[in-house]
Amino acid sequence: MKRPADDLPQDDVSVLRELEPTVAANLDRHVSMAQEWFPHQYVPWSRGDDFDGPLRGRPWTSEQSELPAHVRSALVLSLLTEDNLPSYHTELITELGREGAWGAWAHRWTAEEDRHSTVLRDYLHVTRAVDPVALERQRMQHMSIGYTREYPGSVIHGIAYVMVQEQATRVAHRNTGRISGDPVCERLLARIAADENLHMVFYRDLLAAAFDRYPDRTMHALNDVVRAFRMPGHGAPGLRSAARSIAVSGILDRNVLLVEILQPLLRSLRVFERTDLTDQGEAGRERLEQHLEKQRVMIERSAHWRAERGAKPARAAAVEA
Repeated sequence: MKRPADDLPQDDVSVLRELEPTVAANLDRHVSMAQEWFPHQYVPWSRGDDFDGPLRGRPWTSEQSELPAHVRSALVLSLLTEDNLPSYHTELITELGREGAWGAWAHRWTAEEDRHSTVLRDYLHVTRAVDPVALERQRMQHMSIGYTREYPGSVIHGIAYVMVQEQATRVAHRNTGRISGDPVCERLLARIAADENLHMVFYRDLLAAAFDRYPDRTMHALNDVVRAFRMPGHGAPGLRSAARSIAVSGILDRNVLLVEILQPLLRSLRVFERTDLTDQGEAGRERLEQHLEKQRVMIERSAHWRAERGAKPARAAAVEA
């Protein structure tokens, strides 16, 4: 069986080998649970007409968009993130290899994720929700930079990161759909969120297996990921203003990250109930707990500050996409 590049640390090669049976079992379960769906069935084609250019249709104007600004920001940022799929696939294959259960999962995940950018772009174009020329220029700029994985050379860090990222993506899609004001948009994003949920479950259960085999290493990896987490679209054009808009709207902010993303994962993994850690693992868990408490304090202070000034319900700081 072909393995990843020879320059991988020997301990990571061992991790890949020891976790491969779990990957195979998780993949079989995933395939049995995943529902086949077709992007074209979620796009309201009857709303569309030709654009200006070779087809001499109507030029786009901002008045044509019926979505709130924060929803448009979230959809564009989500699409630009999905557009970097070729880079994500390259990073996965480089670290995990092309064959065996790891390779089969990487290919399956890529095939499912590719539907997301397809349906999001078609929806945005057909509904004239955003400027199609600006969107294409942003895509070119973003993909020209590409993506480099957050924790090269550490398989366990990578599993922990993607677990959190998939959960965050699921929650962000769900929240975006709920406030979109368009039932078609909400249905489309719910469909994508269902995919992301299964992806999260795959990585969550894989990290649970890593915890059982390497409790200290996995605790340190999870601590590192949670304390420095950022979404893979952090290099997207216009990130700062988009992230601020997304946070203010409650789609994804510090409170959502803590309550809807991190806490459910940590509970499922029973992170604070484990009894198999050495002193090193306990130190990592203590740092993680301190970080979470710091986030709670910051959220409470923000809510108190806004309440005193009669401001809208607090939306904590933005999470970099």
